[in-house]
This record gives sequence, C-alpha cells and structure tokens, in this order.
Amino acid sequence: MNPIFLILGAPAVGKSTTSRALAAHFSKSIHIPVDNIRDMVVSGIELPGTVKNEALVEQVALARKSVCQIALNYHEAGFVVVIDDFFHADHLADYDPLIKHPFTYKILLHPGQKIAHERNLARSGTSPARDYIDEGIRIVYDQLQNEVPKLSREGWIIIDTTSLSIGETVTRIINKTITERINN
Repeated sequence: MNPIFLILGAPAVGKSTTSRALAAHFSKSIHIPVDNIRDMVVSGIELPGTVKNEALVEQVALARKSVCQIALNYHEAGFVVVIDDFFHADHLADYDPLIKHPFTYKILLHPGQKIAHERNLARSGTSPARDYIDEGIRIVYDQLQNEVPKLSREGWIIIDTTSLSIGETVTRIINKTITERINN
C-alpha cells in the first residue's frame, strides 16, 4: 500500500519538517512541498502580501493542481506521497483530485496558536518575513476556529502537535492512518 498524505496547517506549525520525516519513514517515497513548486516560477511570480491578490490566488491554485498531478503519477508508480501546504478554507477544492482519492489521508497539524507564533519567532528571528508570517498564522487560526469540527466530520485527522516532537508527530500520523487501515 502506498498512501498519499496531504498535510496542511498554519504557517510555522512544522508541516515541511514533519512531511520530510514522514516520507523518510518509507522505503519509496516523495515529499512535495507546494511552496517549492511555486518557487519554480522564474519570472512573474506573485508573492504573498496583506492585500488580496487574484494573480497570487491563481498561481497557488496552479501549483496545487500541478502537485495533485505529480502526486497521482508517483502514487501510480508505487511511491508513498507526502504533500505539505498551508491551510486555507476557501481553497480546499484545489485538492479535490486527492481528497476524493481512496488512498489519501487528510491531515491537519494544529498546535495551539501561541506555539505557532513561538515557532515562527524561533524560525524567523529578526527576518522581515516574521511579521508577515505571524499575520498568516493569525488569519489561518481565525479560519480554523470554525473549520476544525467540519474537517473532523469530513474525515480529516486533526493532530495537536503542541507538545509533540517531530518523531512523535510522525508516529501519531502512522498510527492514525496506516495502522487503522490495516486493522479495518
């Protein structure tokens, strides 16, 4: 069995680090960070900002569409696929091809908001991006207040990583996905 893991969350919650560690757990895997696909744009890239930008929304949707195709191609070739991206309630439909796929596990990393801000401070230091990322954290957590119960009802696995190490988070993901599928 080669699952597809879709790992979403707010900025600075450990999505990329967790995704890499999860992918490394398997003998044949690929980690696909959506940000890396966006970073492949050489000219004309739209960068995030505090003002809504339709061109940015289109570019992020294109990156997600591309990631879905890459994921399905690698899945078909026998790879375990691990994708990480930021959560945005209005754009979950970008992942419909994966959300509807029978081997996709939908995971939300959801530590306490205070922890996300602390992790951003530790990661960003005095970088000019720190304030922007902190604002992104606030926006995503505002969305998640209403979305977490809905996501849970829709089969998303919500993992509170507030007090978990990366290794413990990976173990929790494996126990809630692979182990459950084997037992059912």
